Amino acid sequence: MFAWAVYDFVIKSDDDDQAAEDVQVGLEKGKRAPDFELETLEGGTVKLSDYRGKRVMLNFWASWCGPCRAEMPDMQTFHEDTEIVILAVNLTDTESSEKNIPNFVDEHGLTFPILLDKETEVATRYQIQPIPTSFMIDSDGIIHKVAYGALNYELMVKEFDRMS
Repeated sequence: MFAWAVYDFVIKSDDDDQAAEDVQVGLEKGKRAPDFELETLEGGTVKLSDYRGKRVMLNFWASWCGPCRAEMPDMQTFHEDTEIVILAVNLTDTESSEKNIPNFVDEHGLTFPILLDKETEVATRYQIQPIPTSFMIDSDGIIHKVAYGALNYELMVKEFDRMS
């Protein structure tokens, strides 16, 4: 019995760590989300990999997008109610003015990081077609769910609860 406990705790966990490292990078469920680095609205920089070990909702949006506007209040509540990290990537190149972004953030009382994809490089890498699009990424950096279109609070919580 002791030998099994040692195997299960030491050897098997090493195998699990190796398996997580061997996951292929891609955009589908079960693949590691591609890493990126973007500037925040406040002027700092953020990398997706900075949040390894935490569950992440990666959301692509723009201030002119009606469904994006509709889902933001639920995203803010979701952020407040759970241990999720929300990274909201604004498609800055599509905005009529960069001033729309802080105005939108203030209007909706958003407190999670707003990332600026000024050249739509990350949106292109993630093959974003409709917005909003959200990637639910587990604590190992693996894509758990890709959601095209606006999510409501209940769906956000449901997917959060399914992730590790």
